[in-house]
Amino acid sequence: MFKHFRGDLFGGITAGIVALPLALAFGVSSGLGPSAGLYGAIFISFFAALFGGTNTQISGPTAPMTAVSMVIIAGILAVHDGDVAKALPIILAVFLLAGIMQIGLGLMGLGKYIKYIPYPVVSGFMTAIGVIILVTQILPAVGYYPKEDAEYVSRFKADAEEEILENILKEEAGEGILVLEDFEETIRRAGEITPADMQKEAKTLAAKEASGVIGTFRVLPRALKSIIWLELGLALATIFIIYGFKRVTTAVPSTLVALIVVSGAAYGFGLPYRPIEEIPSGLPIPNLEIFTGFKFGAIAPYIFTALTLSLLGAIDSLLTSVVADNMTQTKHKPNKELVGQGIGNSIAAIFGGIPGAGATIRTVVNINSGGKTRLSGMIAGVLLLVILLALGPVASQIPAAVLAGILVTVGIGVMDYRGLKAIPYLPKDIKLGPLNLSSEVIIMLVVMVLSSIWNLVYAVGIGLVFASLMFMKKIGDLTAKRSDVRPLKEQAWADEKDFPKKLREEVFIKHIKGPLFFGSTSDFQQLAEQIPDSASSVVIRMGRMQYMDQSGLYAMEDVLQDLKRKGITVLLVGILEQPKYMMQRIDIIPDLIPEEHIFEDFKPCLEWIKENLKEAEEIQ
Repeated sequence: MFKHFRGDLFGGITAGIVALPLALAFGVSSGLGPSAGLYGAIFISFFAALFGGTNTQISGPTAPMTAVSMVIIAGILAVHDGDVAKALPIILAVFLLAGIMQIGLGLMGLGKYIKYIPYPVVSGFMTAIGVIILVTQILPAVGYYPKEDAEYVSRFKADAEEEILENILKEEAGEGILVLEDFEETIRRAGEITPADMQKEAKTLAAKEASGVIGTFRVLPRALKSIIWLELGLALATIFIIYGFKRVTTAVPSTLVALIVVSGAAYGFGLPYRPIEEIPSGLPIPNLEIFTGFKFGAIAPYIFTALTLSLLGAIDSLLTSVVADNMTQTKHKPNKELVGQGIGNSIAAIFGGIPGAGATIRTVVNINSGGKTRLSGMIAGVLLLVILLALGPVASQIPAAVLAGILVTVGIGVMDYRGLKAIPYLPKDIKLGPLNLSSEVIIMLVVMVLSSIWNLVYAVGIGLVFASLMFMKKIGDLTAKRSDVRPLKEQAWADEKDFPKKLREEVFIKHIKGPLFFGSTSDFQQLAEQIPDSASSVVIRMGRMQYMDQSGLYAMEDVLQDLKRKGITVLLVGILEQPKYMMQRIDIIPDLIPEEHIFEDFKPCLEWIKENLKEAEEIQ
């Protein structure tokens, strides 16, 4: 582990510095405060690296995990009248359960099945995450907080009375008191409710009504009428520096520069800005009330939500692991990675941290800075702990608007622009009345819209069901047999038996039999790894590949780009109509594969090889 200590040290320190502002921002966005984001970053980074299966992975709170956590936290807070102290043990218990479920997923060997999630579902979900973060940061960016708007809160006083009375009746029912027989007891308890209790409940309802994308748009007119220009200025300055400093240099994280410069200026000039919540000084303390006050009934409604959170963390982490593999030419262990992420999330929950996953940007920064082993992730966690202990009081002076500005850039960056740009070009394969539509675009948009305005969990479920149904319909229409895109070298086809032996060292032939879809892409991507060093050309025979979906299309593009970087010539033989149309729509043909490298059958392809390879001259 210590063989590459210097590189791991620089990688870990750099990744930790990049993680700091994001951890604080995600903590504030979640609703539990900046300390929760920092605790999550510390423990997940350290323990996911220690026990995980991706050497260079840097883990911590991420945009998707924070977006789902935000919904969970808001729901549990609403049940507990907005009282964080009462709700916190249940919130953390749900996060702990999600971590334990992740460990279970890894131990059951389910990591390899993550690849079966179709690209349009992932694309729609990631874009929705960006929309949610971007929209929900508008209010803090302009300095508007619904709970502090007295006129707006007053609208909810009648609802607050109803909610409080309903809670009294539920308490009495739980105690076995018959309300109609002992109405005096109900009156007595109602008489104990103070104006402060009413106001607190009204604020909780107001905050709930203004939460999420729809809630933000509900109160946006009020927010725009009462903009605090200082807060907006700080947020805009942060955004400007984040994007502007990248043009100067990428050696120093622009997010950190923006955090330090804008916060320092605001504090130094004594501006009357709104700071973030105070970050507790000293070592993080475990919240033992998770265990001492545990009641199954309290977390039972959130079991499915915890499972969803664990699955999202698994997807998020393993996608980042694939990125790390591509950069380092290594192979991660998916099930071990899930166990490590689960341990990290479980320990973070015990200490009051929000959940997280493998973070792509931080992982890339780590690798580019020299990180090579799991020690780099552990160093990043330790660095954040040192920052917490040494600079906690200083960090508490950061303006809330600065973190809102940081999150705006995160929301913009997390959207899947690759998928969005492809919308006009994807084939229209289904007909609804007079309209011809693309099933993959519909799936992407349905997931994106439902995730943004309704429920992240249900939206992904609906997207998966829809994608599965559309896939089965397409395969049925094409009468395709089960996919047979195998990573091992196949037997030669009949027309290849006379292939010159001396050319076999230089020409690698690959057969694709069956559809190239989201379930077979990872096997196909191993193509580049099978090619011997002596090969200068690759022949991909596609005469038996009847169908290619969007996931298969991008897998094909990635493999072809990888082969092009290696200077290997790719020849396509027997490509059928639908796959060719897909490849033409995003310019794989002719940008990556020119028309002269596409052949209807193997014979003219072989003639081209003989004419163009130097070794062929010796044979002739």
